[in-house]
Amino acid sequence: MRKIFLDAKAPHLSSTIPPTLPWKSKAPEGLTRQGSGIIGTFGQSEELRCVVVVIRHGDRTPKQKVKLKVTEEKLLNLMLKYNGGKPRAETKLKSAVQLQDLLDATRQLVPPTRSGQESDSDAEDLEHIEKLRQVKAVLEEGGHFSGIYRKVQLKPLKWIKVPEHNGDGEEDRPIEALMILKYGGVLTHAGRKQAEELGRFFRNNIYPGEGTGLLRLHSTYRHDLKIYSSDEGRVQMSAAAFAKGLLDLEGQLTPILVSLVSKDSSMLDGLEDASIEMDEAKARLHEIIISNAKAKNTNGSVEFPWMVDGAGLPPNASELLPKMATLTKQVTAQVKLLAEGEDEKLALTSSFSRYDQAKALGKTTIDAARIAAGLPCGSESFLLMFARWKKLERDLYNERKDRFDITQIPDVYDSCKYDLVHNAHLNLKGLEELYKVAQLLADGVIPNEYGINPKQKLKIGSKIARRLMGKVLIDLRNTREEAICVADPKFTEDEALFLPTKEVEHQQKIQVRNEDGRRSSTTSEKSMDQEDEDDRETKYRLDPKYANVKTPDRHVRTRLYFTSESHIHSLMNVLRYCNLDESLHGEDSLVCQSTLDRLHRTRELDYMSNIVLRMFENTEVPLEDEKRFRIEMTFSRGADLSPLEDKTSETSSLLQEHTLPIMGPERLQ
Repeated sequence: MRKIFLDAKAPHLSSTIPPTLPWKSKAPEGLTRQGSGIIGTFGQSEELRCVVVVIRHGDRTPKQKVKLKVTEEKLLNLMLKYNGGKPRAETKLKSAVQLQDLLDATRQLVPPTRSGQESDSDAEDLEHIEKLRQVKAVLEEGGHFSGIYRKVQLKPLKWIKVPEHNGDGEEDRPIEALMILKYGGVLTHAGRKQAEELGRFFRNNIYPGEGTGLLRLHSTYRHDLKIYSSDEGRVQMSAAAFAKGLLDLEGQLTPILVSLVSKDSSMLDGLEDASIEMDEAKARLHEIIISNAKAKNTNGSVEFPWMVDGAGLPPNASELLPKMATLTKQVTAQVKLLAEGEDEKLALTSSFSRYDQAKALGKTTIDAARIAAGLPCGSESFLLMFARWKKLERDLYNERKDRFDITQIPDVYDSCKYDLVHNAHLNLKGLEELYKVAQLLADGVIPNEYGINPKQKLKIGSKIARRLMGKVLIDLRNTREEAICVADPKFTEDEALFLPTKEVEHQQKIQVRNEDGRRSSTTSEKSMDQEDEDDRETKYRLDPKYANVKTPDRHVRTRLYFTSESHIHSLMNVLRYCNLDESLHGEDSLVCQSTLDRLHRTRELDYMSNIVLRMFENTEVPLEDEKRFRIEMTFSRGADLSPLEDKTSETSSLLQEHTLPIMGPERLQ
């Protein structure tokens, strides 16, 4: 057939081109034997088999929450409308229709202008109106609704008895409800850029072949890729942006998100399983800070500073808290001045009165027009910015009770960092000083919220990241079994499971499942069913008989898990302190002492921080030898904060783009 076409269309080539093409390509594949890539170089016999990465989402706007008690009939009727008329049931409003109804009701309740009255008798009413005004501003943001980034809960609090409609008796009627509006936490243009660049870095450094190797593997069906994400919008968009950079894709993120990213909230979301232990840790942390107590060493040795209760807290934490509260007030007062008269400013600059959040999410560069107009970056208005800082000021320190709330420290630090990166053009005085104070406290508070000492960190971490850790172990086990079966077809997967290096792991897995099986809750049963599905995942491989490549047996499995800060801290704590579990009888840690010390000094795992596990196979070692496979662990602290701490000509250019660079990988072993 080919010769017929050549004779008819290009007879001058018919004699020079052979009538049949060789099945095997003679050109070099461009994919060299895989060494460790980012860490050293290994022998020609070693192949990369598996890459498992757990990654935190990219830069986001501060997460925010508004709580207010409502007694207005319009809002109470709205609650009954969407909860099926049940007076004692709470209502969640997420859809565009529901949020539009809420916005219409709120608009009727908010007066068109501020009264300007500041008397004590009206203070409570004024605060209520300001909160309603904030709800209205949040709902109007962007001119349309998206349930991913805004949701409202209405919980009835008080009821009265009223006659039923048919007059046969009485029924409950709610007269007061708690409204909770959650918003913010949106992936910024900088977050998307960070995710894409990190994906590009992984393509060029984690896999063999200097960038083209991964694409070659992927295009020839030798790369088994699966991407998982929690159901938070910022995490999903980070996963899509990372995939775009990793696979060198083009176009919008939405099609990439739909086609490549799978949501698994049960594995990558939620802190409920460890809520009791985390509350205990926060209570103990508050006690240490407020009482200015010195941490007691649980192991009786100062050689390992990470073993003490409250390790990492600054010694003068109790003195820094009042300073933080004072500086927060100063910043809030400045933002209040900017927010006053904002309605008039927006009337003069009508082009900014309806800022489209959806378009903002699709951008990878800053909105220069808003910056030039002196407006906050992104879709935030001065009113919402003031509400954010006012809430922090109010919640951080209760003047009436003379009590500090240390759980607000991470939120203050989050807002400081966001405004220093994205709103530096507003020139808020005292913000840099507040950032330094908040950073000192946050570096001690945030890691200790997940456990006040190593044993508690291990307990909390194992509860939060239990399913994630189980899935990672399944990924590594399946990779090993598959590699053994390919290397020696006489082994079935069941036989590969019981090779000497796997028998203990298999027995441990059976024991864990038996223990979990004794739990009677439906949640546990669902979780175990999900683990069984993970265990039986479908496998796809290139058939060597049809492979037009030099190394058809080369195959890499990649699993990417995108999640939030809680799971990154939890997984890191388990890797660091898993040897403290009583069942391991004092085995050595997975992490060496020097790395434990470095991790102790590395307290913040910022945006795009990640933990990478790579499995290598040494094909020259016998299948039965436990040294045939090895796992390399690295981690990255995520966004580099040095541009905020040491401002130079080089770092100023980074801040102009509102994007912090990502730190390189460091070894954990």
